[in-house]
Amino acid sequence: MTEPTHDNEAHGGALGSRLNWLRAAVLGANDGIVSTAGIVVGVAGATADRNALLTAGLAGLLAGSMSMAAGEYVSVSTQRDSELAALAQEKRELKEQPEAELEELTELLERRGLSREVAREAAVQLTERDALKAHASVELGIDPDELTNPWNAALASFLAFTVGALLPLLAIVLPPAGRRLPVTVVSVLAALVLTGWASARLGAASVGPAVLRNVLGGALAMAVTYGAGSLLGAVGV
Repeated sequence: MTEPTHDNEAHGGALGSRLNWLRAAVLGANDGIVSTAGIVVGVAGATADRNALLTAGLAGLLAGSMSMAAGEYVSVSTQRDSELAALAQEKRELKEQPEAELEELTELLERRGLSREVAREAAVQLTERDALKAHASVELGIDPDELTNPWNAALASFLAFTVGALLPLLAIVLPPAGRRLPVTVVSVLAALVLTGWASARLGAASVGPAVLRNVLGGALAMAVTYGAGSLLGAVGV
């Protein structure tokens, strides 16, 4: 009965990393749903022209997905640069003052609850195996072998946003004119229930409040943009 628990603990870090990526994908899709729905519903308040709705929706999808990708690339690149700089500094310190670094690793392990003797022995063994990886993990909280790739992060954000944005775009242009708005609103709210549920489950949070926040936020966004579009359409702008 102890082996499954041990396996779960051994793979906890990898599982946490996958969950973080899944949460990011869900949130990216959620952004695509809400922002594109706001755009197309706003335009629908001003005009029923299918071409105008399609143009606005596609523009919102492309602008949003590119913005998400660029923002994620810059963010992850900055993080990666910081991690590489920290690793380079640690590598220099290990080369120039190995004894001081060994003592530092020992003290860090002591702070985690090990006795002085056990911490020293563990520090020696970790240093002999891979000094840089040991210091990166214990001191910096970095795995040198698993640095985040900014291109992968950018592509993931682009795809997540695009998938989410496609729902309101298709919902507003495919149905007949008289049904476009109700079909879009119902589709978007249903999708927001799903993404709210998924984000709550992945984050081990309460489902009810997460879904409610998601749905209310999306409904408010569509109501505001539809009101603005209707007003602009009424005055002939």
